[in-house]
Amino acid sequence: MAAIYRREVKSFLNSMTGYLFIAFILVVTGIYFTAYHLRGGYPLFSYTLEAIVVIFLIAVPVLTMRILAEERRQKTDQLLLTSPVSISGIVIGKYLALVTVLLIPTLVMAVYPLVLTQFGSVSLPESYTALAGLFLLACSFLAIGLYLSSTTENQVIAAVLTFLVLFVCYIMNGIANFFPETASASFYALAAAAAAAAFLLYYMTAHLMIAAAGFLLAEGALTALFFLRPSVYEGLIQKILGIFAITDRFSEFTNGIFDLSGVIYYLSIIVFCLFLTVQSIQKRRWS
Repeated sequence: MAAIYRREVKSFLNSMTGYLFIAFILVVTGIYFTAYHLRGGYPLFSYTLEAIVVIFLIAVPVLTMRILAEERRQKTDQLLLTSPVSISGIVIGKYLALVTVLLIPTLVMAVYPLVLTQFGSVSLPESYTALAGLFLLACSFLAIGLYLSSTTENQVIAAVLTFLVLFVCYIMNGIANFFPETASASFYALAAAAAAAAFLLYYMTAHLMIAAAGFLLAEGALTALFFLRPSVYEGLIQKILGIFAITDRFSEFTNGIFDLSGVIYYLSIIVFCLFLTVQSIQKRRWS
């Protein structure tokens, strides 16, 4: 794993990809920092951090698009799969390399609150809590991008998929508001989701009977619950979609609250996406 980590870090720092990512983040952060704090006089560094979240929707796909897709396109993934390093070690090594590149602009941004203290009173604990929240949020973005890069050999497709998924998560609250909070609306939405899950299961296993059985069981359970306890479905789709609103947890950090549930949430996303990445590579290895 250590060899994979060192190779990937050198790859990012010996090419323009890593430097473009770092420069892009720091330039945009510097613009907002100058506008909000040096000229506007706002003492809360969290204003800048909230503003640059959308920048990561663009920067992260560029950073993660090649990390596994390029290996697959050049067939060098076969060398990795036959190496003595486990697949989980390969995935973790690559992910830690991504986190290392992210850590560089994060450490530079950690200097900004100290600069503000030269012009007035600034709450450093609140500023660094917000910065820690942004780092965790960006790490979860990287894990999502890593997984999506493992699903294709085309870097452009990997970047577009990552951007779309992150953008949908970013606007998830707006999507949830499109659905009525009635029980029937939640039932129909979950029924459609069950059909989509069955199709995905068939795509992953190529076993029609398993997918059909899963679909029938899910639809039967949803229908039975709808007629027995329809109140359970009221507002349920909003609650489910709220789980995927990744940026919502970040708001607690920007308010100066080190939200332990938010930390667990982001770590869960990271672990789950790394697990999916391992399974994606395992499937290709034995196919």
